Amino acid sequence: MTAEELEQIITAGLDCTRCEVSGDGRHWAATIVSPAFSGKRLIQRHQLVYKTLGQRMHTDEVHALSMKTLAPEEAQ
Repeated sequence: MTAEELEQIITAGLDCTRCEVSGDGRHWAATIVSPAFSGKRLIQRHQLVYKTLGQRMHTDEVHALSMKTLAPEEAQ
């Protein structure tokens, strides 16, 4: 999987105003800005992203994902 593919998966499942992914094919870092995160705690935000990734988080397809999740008002 490439960073672009991972970005596409996330943005297809979550309304994002910004999504940037980098990594080496197994270990990923993402900055995700979404209105869906407004009023949510950190764990709830991460759960929303994990939900978009589905089974990919339980296989070796996405081995590790470090996330910075922000609501639009926090990203400014």
